[in-house]
Amino acid sequence: MALFLSEAEVRQVLTVDMALEAVEEAHRELALGQAQDTPRARTRLPRTALHVLQGALPSQRVIGYKAYTSNRSGNRFWVHLFDSETGEPTAIIAADFLGMMRTGAASGVATRWLARSDAKTLGLFGAGWQAEGHLRAVCAVRPIERVRVHARRVDRWSEFCKRMSEALSIPVEPADSPAATVEGADIVGTVTTASDPVFDAAGLAPGVHINAAGSNALIRRELSEETLRRCSLICVDSIPTALAEAGDLFPFLEKGRTHPRQWVELGEILIGRRSGRTAADQITVFESQGLAVQDLALAVRILAAAQQQGLGVLLPHG
Repeated sequence: MALFLSEAEVRQVLTVDMALEAVEEAHRELALGQAQDTPRARTRLPRTALHVLQGALPSQRVIGYKAYTSNRSGNRFWVHLFDSETGEPTAIIAADFLGMMRTGAASGVATRWLARSDAKTLGLFGAGWQAEGHLRAVCAVRPIERVRVHARRVDRWSEFCKRMSEALSIPVEPADSPAATVEGADIVGTVTTASDPVFDAAGLAPGVHINAAGSNALIRRELSEETLRRCSLICVDSIPTALAEAGDLFPFLEKGRTHPRQWVELGEILIGRRSGRTAADQITVFESQGLAVQDLALAVRILAAAQQQGLGVLLPHG
């Protein structure tokens, strides 16, 4: 029978380290041809859109999908797992917290492999739900000593800085301008819904690593063409997904200033097929769109941990 896990139960078992481990394994398996991932499909109505990501991790005996709706009243996320050998349903998992942690973990894994090992300062654009996961994951893989945050909403901005500073025991400070956010930063993160670039490329220091996690639609854009031009390495989670969704890359691509053959998938770096950072002064960028295999790998771990603790409700089917 399938097990249902609520948001509260997911929060009981899910940790940053679990998310980092799951996302890294998902990218390794994808690069080795041991996983399947299908880019996000969307069905849009005037008031509501349905988004579906599907994939499979045969080594973990799982096939499944994440489905979520977006509406002015809010977004609702669910991961559905099936046994890849029998086709039987195994779990339905509420996936708002799961998705936030896996999105942050993708930036964390990219930071682990692409940022300088001595990176200590983070400039972060965005102070919402996803920015929290991003910040926690980056701090888990690098000895971050100071964070500067810039966001549009001052009320959310100041509350976010106070809460995250207390949670992480490091200074998390509001930055009064985009320039102040990136000045001297070793790592820059963008976790927004912006439709125009959020900072000027001229302010980037040599050797910075950028995690761009917000432009998962062609109408969104966080990075300028000049920022991309300065990058020695453009890393993506998946080239097919980047071609379908990476709003940052599309203008650069249309003008012939980049080509998918020049992009490197994160998993290829993890397995040693392609190089990551090769010099301390290189500027690198990770374009994060989000993959089904990330959700599935993390959901499998959540399910196992929940079963060990006797959490969840058995559903009357399967």
